[in-house]
Amino acid sequence: MASIVSFVIAFVSIPVVIKIADAKKLFDHPGDRKIHYTPVPSLGGIGIFAAVSFTVTSFVSFKYNPEIQYFLSSAIIIFFLGLKDDILLISPIKKFTGQLIAAFLLSYQGHFQLTSLHGFLGIHELHPALSTLFTYLTLLVIINAFNLIDGVDGLAGMLGLISTLFFGVIFTIEKQTAFAILSFSMAGSLMAFLIFNFSPARIFMGDTGSLLLGLVNAVLAIKFINLESNAASTSIVFTAAPAVAFAALFIPLIDTLRVTVIRTYYGRSPFDPDTNHIHHILLKRGLSHIQITGILSLASILFLAVAIFLQPMGITAVIFFIIGLAVLLISTLVWASSTEKHTLGSEVPLKSSKPNIFRKYFSRFSTTSSEVNN
Repeated sequence: MASIVSFVIAFVSIPVVIKIADAKKLFDHPGDRKIHYTPVPSLGGIGIFAAVSFTVTSFVSFKYNPEIQYFLSSAIIIFFLGLKDDILLISPIKKFTGQLIAAFLLSYQGHFQLTSLHGFLGIHELHPALSTLFTYLTLLVIINAFNLIDGVDGLAGMLGLISTLFFGVIFTIEKQTAFAILSFSMAGSLMAFLIFNFSPARIFMGDTGSLLLGLVNAVLAIKFINLESNAASTSIVFTAAPAVAFAALFIPLIDTLRVTVIRTYYGRSPFDPDTNHIHHILLKRGLSHIQITGILSLASILFLAVAIFLQPMGITAVIFFIIGLAVLLISTLVWASSTEKHTLGSEVPLKSSKPNIFRKYFSRFSTTSSEVNN
């Protein structure tokens, strides 16, 4: 029921957003790094937010699920943060500060906390200070991972649909009704959004939608890890729950890790945009938006299935196996792409032209230029 209600609200509201954006000229215009050629509204996240917030508020009892109200508080912060960035632009430091406040509400008030690594690298219980730091890091990384992967039509929506459907099924089986509703409400809104977002897209989700999508997945992943790591209270036994949660979000996370490492290695700010994302590599191979979305969606399902199947190997082995597999596949694509003519925007500079790392990092914090997201 939650997915149906959410779908209907998003399906009805998104055309209204498109019409208003057209009337007010609120477009994402083509540019050096853009891979669309006509102005497109980038406020699809408004419809997604409306659908998810209405559905969760209507179907979840805050009396029995008080943590959900803090999720909604965080979602409101993330929504207005993304909305301002989509319309007026916002500097990275302001965006980071807003995300940090949302993470604080979730961790401190909502008690979405990772207190253990559950055996990853042989580490179990974490010191409270380390637990807080690791929780904040997890929330911020996942929130921004979906923001960074939102580069071609349908991609972020499909990857988010896969992960939320997975979490929704698990929470339904485990009788975690509130989180099942949250999962399926996001899934329903994404189904409606994708109708308008598949290539050629009539609307983008923008930061308003991608940051919210990341926030929802971060909350679901933390809840899944904490729930499924306690085998005594679950119907399904996940012996490597953190690895499975990691795999469910693997494509956005590995892409974020990869571009961050590349930018840092070449002395650039992680906020500095380029064309080194996975979807850019596939575009250079001549694939269409639909093909890229299909391939990466299938890859996401594959990595999730592999993680579930290989759980007996242990958390550490599963995580390193899927990372190694991804590195192998991406390295092959990069090598193949490097032999062809590149037609997309700026690449990372050569190592010999490495700038002062500190000057580059801090200069980005005051920028107000467009495309600071990825």
